[in-house]
Amino acid sequence: MNDNHFKFSTAVIGLPVFFVLLLWIIYWIQIRFDFDFYQNGIFPRDFSGLQGVLFSPFIHENLNHLYNNSIPLIVLLPALQFFYPKQSLGVIGYGILFSGLITWLIGRENYHIGASGLIYVLVSFIFFKGIQTRYYRLVALSFAVILLYGGMIWYVFPDVDQNISWEGHLAGFITGFAMTLFYKTPEYAKPIVYDWQRPDFDPDQDPFMKHFDENGNFVNIDRPDEEPEIISTYFNSDVSVNYIITKSEDKTN
Repeated sequence: MNDNHFKFSTAVIGLPVFFVLLLWIIYWIQIRFDFDFYQNGIFPRDFSGLQGVLFSPFIHENLNHLYNNSIPLIVLLPALQFFYPKQSLGVIGYGILFSGLITWLIGRENYHIGASGLIYVLVSFIFFKGIQTRYYRLVALSFAVILLYGGMIWYVFPDVDQNISWEGHLAGFITGFAMTLFYKTPEYAKPIVYDWQRPDFDPDQDPFMKHFDENGNFVNIDRPDEEPEIISTYFNSDVSVNYIITKSEDKTN
C-alpha cells in the first residue's frame, strides 16, 4: 500500500474553519440580539426537544464553553478530512444525528447544548478506526489523539461533573465507535500477496497444505502404484527440406 490516499486539499482547512466560524457567528447573533437559543437544545424524551438533535451542536452557553469546543474541532476536523476524506461528511452528519438521538433517549430532563458530543464522535472514530485498519500512519494518528484528548474519557461518567452533559459525551463516544464498524476503509487494507491471506482460504483444499498432517508433519500423498502418464509430443512442419549431395575430391598423393 502507498500513501497516495493522503492528499491535501482546500477542504482539509476550509471545512473546519467554516464549521467553527459558523459556531462563532451563531453565538455572536445570540448575544448581540439577546436571543435565547437554549430552548432549541435537546430536551430528552420530549417531542419538541427533538429539534435539538440538529440545533444543539451550534448553541453554546458562554464564551468559555464555545472556546473549549472550538479548539478540539480545529484539530480533529482537519485530521478527519485529511486521513478519511471519503468518510468525513458522513461521520460529521450522522455523528450529530445519532449522538443527538441517543442523548434525547438517555439524557436528564434538562437542555443539552454544545458541540462536545460531536467532539467525542471524532475522538472515538479516529482512535478506533486507526486501530482497526492497522496501518501505521493511522495507528500513529490514533495514539496522537489519545495523547491529546485521552483525558476526556472520564467525562462520559455521571459522577465526574454534574454540570456537564455527560450523556451527550457518552452518546458521541458510542456513535463514533459504531460508525467505525459501519464505514469500511478498503483503501487502507494490506494488499493480498499470497493465497493464505485471503479470507476465504481453505487449507484443506490447498495442494501444498495437503502434504502436511494436523501435527505439521510432511506426508507423501503420491500413489506409487500408479504409473506415470507418458506424454508424447510430435512436431509436424510443412516446410520442405532439400538435400544436396556432393562428391569430395581425394587430395591425397
